[in-house]
Amino acid sequence: MKSRFLKNYIVFFFPIFFSCIDPYEVSIEDGPQLLTIDGMISSGQGPTTIKLTRSDTYGSVFEGLVRPVAGATVIVRDETGKVIFLSEDPENRGFYLTPADFSAEIGRTYTLQIQLLDGKVYTSLPEKVVPVPEIQNISYQVERIPVEGEINDASGVQLIVDLEDPAEENNFYYWRKGESVHVLETRPDLYIAPPPSRAPDPKDCCAVCFRTEQTSNSSIFIAKDDNFNGLNTRLPAAFILDNALRFVNTFRIDLEQYSISQEAYRFLRLAKQQSEVSGSVFDPPPANIRGNMISLDNPDEVVLGYFMAVGEARKRIYINGADLDFRQPAGLITDDCRVVDGATLNAPADWSP
Repeated sequence: MKSRFLKNYIVFFFPIFFSCIDPYEVSIEDGPQLLTIDGMISSGQGPTTIKLTRSDTYGSVFEGLVRPVAGATVIVRDETGKVIFLSEDPENRGFYLTPADFSAEIGRTYTLQIQLLDGKVYTSLPEKVVPVPEIQNISYQVERIPVEGEINDASGVQLIVDLEDPAEENNFYYWRKGESVHVLETRPDLYIAPPPSRAPDPKDCCAVCFRTEQTSNSSIFIAKDDNFNGLNTRLPAAFILDNALRFVNTFRIDLEQYSISQEAYRFLRLAKQQSEVSGSVFDPPPANIRGNMISLDNPDEVVLGYFMAVGEARKRIYINGADLDFRQPAGLITDDCRVVDGATLNAPADWSP
């Protein structure tokens, strides 16, 4: 019996060793902090903004990847020698504003010049302001976007411009969204008191506000007139994401149309291509796109961004959410509408849907 038991049950003993592992410290050299210029001057109403930042890598990852560049001297000079000084926004470091009464003149050529606190000087290549045709009309259509793993589509409103392209020369266009305002509807009657109570605590006011915001640009909208030179044409110019609040009632936005140089168009086209890569293994690796800024102290220094001097046309459109053929289910904010950033009870003075 004893031998049979030992035959059927064999016990293995494994020694257990305990040891300490010394941490391996990796020292990664900080990447270059590249100066980035983002902004333009236009023939439209001022002020316009030039934004200066430095891009950081590795070492400053916990402090943010972009740092504002404050305390710089920023000027714009035209070909006649006239100088326009930009002032730094006291509430936004790194943002430099043209005077409110300054507008770039059609036909003039402008150069941006920057001197940093450390004495380094940067300049742009000259940019000429060319005329831009007026926006004849803005129409819109709903775009639905399938979302992987979701039953409901995302959606938004595509803005489409009608314009008459001049026949005398090649034209390059760039569109940006200006400020928007929409009627914001909330439910203060459903307000719940904060912890530890969490009891219903309805508020008497307010359910309807007007919210002003700057909607982000999900894509770069540009065009050149190779296929419509001298013709009337319709072109996509902006996309506004439906966040379940903007199109519940009435939405208003200003659309800005710019005439840009051929060099600026090339820069924006490359930026657009890089921002819209699908992320597959066959995509080219992202690269820094050189703009029109150079360092006068070190011509080999990489400076990012592009300074533009543009002709501007602007047009406003109101969109009644009820007219859209598809909308996101209305978002629910159970609070006074005035607690939402950018919201106020008073309609803008020029509100006229």
